[in-house]
Amino acid sequence: MVLLGLCGLFALSACQEGVGVDPVVENFGIGYVQRPLPAMDNSDSRRLSGYDAGGDLYFRDLSAPGVAAKNVTAIITAGEGDVRDVSVSYDGKRLLFALRKADVDGRAAEEQPTWNIWEYNTVSDTLHRIIASDITADAGQDRAPRYLPDGRIVFTSTRQRQARATLLDEGKPQFAALDERRREPAFVLHVMESDGSDIRQLSFNQSHDLDPVVLANGEILFSRWDNMGRQSQISFYKVHPDGTGLEVVYGAHSHLAGANTLQFLRPQVMPDGRLLSLLKPFRSPYGGGNLVTIDVNNYTDSTQLAVNSLLGNITSAQQAATNLDVQQGLAPSLAGRFSAGFPLRDGSNRLLVSWTPCRLQTATRGIQPCTEMALADPAVVEAAPLYGLYLYNRDDATQVPLLVPREGIIYSDIVTAQARPLPDILADQMLDPALAQEGTAILHIRSVYDFDGRFRGLSSGKASIAALADPAQTLADQRPARFLRVIKAVAIPGRNVRRLRGTAFGRSSGQLMREIVAYAPIEPDGSVRIKVPANVPLTISVLDQNGRRISARHQNWLQLRPGETLNCNGCHDHRSGLAHGSSRAPVALNSGAATTGLPFVNTVATFFADMGETMAETRSRLEPASLQPSVDIVYDDVWTDAASAGRAVDASFSYRYSRLRTPVPVSAACQTKWQPSCRIVINYETVIHPLWGLDRGADTCTNCHSSRDVVGNLQVPAAQLDLSDGAAPEQPEHFISYRELLFSDNEQAIVMGALQDRQIAATDANGNPLFVTDANGNPLLDANGQPIPVMVTVPIRPPMSVGGANASRRFFQPFIAGGSHVGRLDAAELRLISEWLDIGAQYYNDPFAVPLP
Repeated sequence: MVLLGLCGLFALSACQEGVGVDPVVENFGIGYVQRPLPAMDNSDSRRLSGYDAGGDLYFRDLSAPGVAAKNVTAIITAGEGDVRDVSVSYDGKRLLFALRKADVDGRAAEEQPTWNIWEYNTVSDTLHRIIASDITADAGQDRAPRYLPDGRIVFTSTRQRQARATLLDEGKPQFAALDERRREPAFVLHVMESDGSDIRQLSFNQSHDLDPVVLANGEILFSRWDNMGRQSQISFYKVHPDGTGLEVVYGAHSHLAGANTLQFLRPQVMPDGRLLSLLKPFRSPYGGGNLVTIDVNNYTDSTQLAVNSLLGNITSAQQAATNLDVQQGLAPSLAGRFSAGFPLRDGSNRLLVSWTPCRLQTATRGIQPCTEMALADPAVVEAAPLYGLYLYNRDDATQVPLLVPREGIIYSDIVTAQARPLPDILADQMLDPALAQEGTAILHIRSVYDFDGRFRGLSSGKASIAALADPAQTLADQRPARFLRVIKAVAIPGRNVRRLRGTAFGRSSGQLMREIVAYAPIEPDGSVRIKVPANVPLTISVLDQNGRRISARHQNWLQLRPGETLNCNGCHDHRSGLAHGSSRAPVALNSGAATTGLPFVNTVATFFADMGETMAETRSRLEPASLQPSVDIVYDDVWTDAASAGRAVDASFSYRYSRLRTPVPVSAACQTKWQPSCRIVINYETVIHPLWGLDRGADTCTNCHSSRDVVGNLQVPAAQLDLSDGAAPEQPEHFISYRELLFSDNEQAIVMGALQDRQIAATDANGNPLFVTDANGNPLLDANGQPIPVMVTVPIRPPMSVGGANASRRFFQPFIAGGSHVGRLDAAELRLISEWLDIGAQYYNDPFAVPLP
């Protein structure tokens, strides 16, 4: 039973402001945000830049009965600004929060006030902004501050300090990149000193990293919006305060609940080490949801135990934090909803919660409490919430009011001013100084054939990694995984920097824009160990011997700090439901065992791999230069020993940009020596399209694949594929050839001296002809008295797909052995087309190559 003091469960709206609640004497104070209920009936957790006018920070000392709550920030906001994300210091004496002043009439959007970090000292009753300089404070939107145990502050911000510096290195202007929905600049984690100095970027997600908290071991846990491609979910990640050790903690496969996809938000660390989290969809009525506890120490997902778990059986990591059966989604919840929760640190197993009962709006009786019978009506209308602040006791499921609910008011961002143990202070990780100096890190994958701890041969027909790794059993050209492609996200500017329409991305904006930064060969056991650029968002793909992607697109951004080494067991199939990217995930296959006793062959001498090393580790140890990636795809067979294998050694091969006779998408310097700043940038008009018009004599593509032959006569393009340049009639911002390659089209024929869509008589499902009819269904007749057939166009599927090169087989089929176009495009050209398709077949992969509107 829930006790609500003098106001009954569904009669709270009858309570008058400031009347009817007995004093609650506690030995701590509480901080909270009070604001008018937002006008919109749904809030979106993915929008962080906006504000709701009228939000202020209040503080009330519960140890002094009768003392009114103090509006701390009214002197700054004048009742027109907003406050969010309140946190408390470890000694319980200071409150840290984000504050935004109200918009100023007449100012441009980029000149309006920003979210800033402020601090309130509850003992001295003083208030100050952490960053004193107006110029520095307004250089970004700063939210969700938390104290680190060493005195610094971690927060999320659009400053993107390191990412902006990288833009300069790439020859681009500095700007805050938009999130992957292109709605607002991405908020990512930063740290600063307690006085606002030495601001450094920690994370490099392309959508928001929010709500950081500090775990007992000193690591920073936060909510990350993974929003690459088709994925869009908020899960818990963690990172060290120096930016190393980024990994997923919980929730990648725990989002579904009935028809609603639930997100993990606003975590708080409970005294027993579990997390208290608000669980809700991206959009929910007034931002309300359910409070749950999550055992992240023993689980990586709701029913998936971590490898270091002390539990003997699998139950569930998630438990309702209260006895209220809160339902998610847009429909009314009989048990009401929560907007915030905070655990007390007094051994009482209580929570400070902001909660509203369920209320319905009726036409005749006004606002009424929800009942199961009333909610059964599909036309039911939910009334505005009525939030109050309560102390909820989890031992006996009782709830005591602290602040009486008021119509049109919502309470959120609640904390208790209680001291709590100081987390461990994590020292900066020991990193490789040479790598750090050159701005690189090491990526080591033990085997790309290891999928979530299970062997997958990728259609090789082999039964184990050992079989693939042994040249006596498997030659190089029989191995499916041959190269690793490392891809970097392209920062997308806002309208004030460069206005981009959807056409700039081409057929699909699902991958936004991408740059390729490096290639490396995959060793026979599936391992790879290479240098990658540090402090940039990266993703990877596994390629076959043609340089075409054979792996699913990696749907999470990797990041490494300068000098860091990231060791991955293998690959991940999200459909498996298993945790990925976590050091606490189930133990993967011992792919390194496959290297024992295999010969290592190079031009100097023959060595043997040490037991337990992957082939990539052995090779990079004996041949350090193998760590250096390339912008070219290069294979040298260093593992096959002809004498022991009884077979000829595979010939080396390469696909080099230098062999192209058309514009190359990377600098000459990067072709000679890879650097962390190297970027392969493929724009369709300047890099791909010139292939079609390159003079190949009689085999020039546009001789046949255009609407005019070599002497200018009208013709039907060969294979109904027109590779001409010039603006496409249906979309002038694209070349004709691009539309023909990637968009559905109609078959054409020469009719009365012009190219027109060919039409044929339509038939029904049984093959019977269809005829044009009048309003009564009677066939219309032509001048000869014959029924007029229904004529339809003949659709043509495009030969290419944004799904990648191996999803574009209709294009590549003529170029393979026995095909009609063998040799007309060489291997380097086919590689170029393949990599462009694999990263999304974008029209532009450089925002600043897009013509201004």
